Amino acid sequence: MTESVVLGSIAEVRRMLDAHRCAGRSIGFVPTMGALHAGHQSLMRASVAANDITIVSIFVNPLQFAAGEDLGSYPRDLARDTDCCADARVDLLFAPSAEEMYPGPMATVVDVPPFAAPLEGASRPEHFAGVVTVVAKLFSIMGECRAYFGEKDWQQVAVVTRMAADLSMPVEVVPCPTMREPDGLAMSSRNIYLTSDERAEAPVLRRALDAGLAVIAKGETDPAMVEAVMADTVATASLATLDYVAAVQAETLVADGPLHGEVRLLVAVRFGKARLIDNDGGMVPGKPA
Repeated sequence: MTESVVLGSIAEVRRMLDAHRCAGRSIGFVPTMGALHAGHQSLMRASVAANDITIVSIFVNPLQFAAGEDLGSYPRDLARDTDCCADARVDLLFAPSAEEMYPGPMATVVDVPPFAAPLEGASRPEHFAGVVTVVAKLFSIMGECRAYFGEKDWQQVAVVTRMAADLSMPVEVVPCPTMREPDGLAMSSRNIYLTSDERAEAPVLRRALDAGLAVIAKGETDPAMVEAVMADTVATASLATLDYVAAVQAETLVADGPLHGEVRLLVAVRFGKARLIDNDGGMVPGKPA
């Protein structure tokens, strides 16, 4: 197993990636907040397969945490994360300090599109401004590349993709399928917060999505009815507190009437100190001619 080269400064990253691009090598980038798991490794392996050089960033971004959220307790283990990257054959690991990324107060914050306002945007009002600002900064540091994001954070993928397009960034955003545990729970760094009893109930998120998709497959097009089925499913887990369920159009993240075409179902649930999200998509059956 070849060790990944660990870089701590923005200047080092730019210098090294510019040299690789000058040599004609393609760059793949996987942005993370660390606490890496098999889901992250699936993104790394997708990048390694498609690019000459893969770089992973590990940075717990304070801008995307509101007061009272888990910034201080967010799991951090750089030694383990470094081994995880090496196992996936990652070439470079960018692990900057907060001072390196934000040497002074941030006077510039990237605005977010309207479809960032509902769902995660409503539950965590400061979240997406922090996400797109740090991602814009990371994209600027990395330069021309392909950037790999997990579809578990579907709204984030949509927001980041739009930002890169709107700002003409030389970055291709590549969504990758959600990786799951054998019982259906989406892999997440925050799963570590679950107690054994909460972990046993956590697959209810997957079951809620399946229940919603099942009624859509039977012809249900009323978003409220689909959401009610999903909420009722979450309610079967005694330790779960529902944050939101949503049945929306996949492209716009809103329901503008009866569901049609490609749809996305999303759910957010709290288990004690863990807040988990998940989503899945499907097609509304077409009407007979």
